[in-house]
Amino acid sequence: MAENKITTLRLELELRRRLDGLAKAQRRSRSFIAAEAIREYVAVNEWQIEEVKKGLEEADRGEFANDEKVRRAMNKWTGRKRARRDR
Repeated sequence: MAENKITTLRLELELRRRLDGLAKAQRRSRSFIAAEAIREYVAVNEWQIEEVKKGLEEADRGEFANDEKVRRAMNKWTGRKRARRDR
């Protein structure tokens, strides 16, 4: 079992009230809700930092998408290609 350590943090009064409201609604402790939120925040930020590092390493190796790959990706995500088909 993982060892738990106590950590103290300061919260604005309104944020603490909202946290308490979530804890009550979920029938959990304030500590549980705060720890879960921090756990998720850390996981997302670790992932983002790792992906940025990977991207920088690719760039350092000169691995860039050419103009056509960028255009296809943009069309995919903006729906421009689909719009042209509907005409």
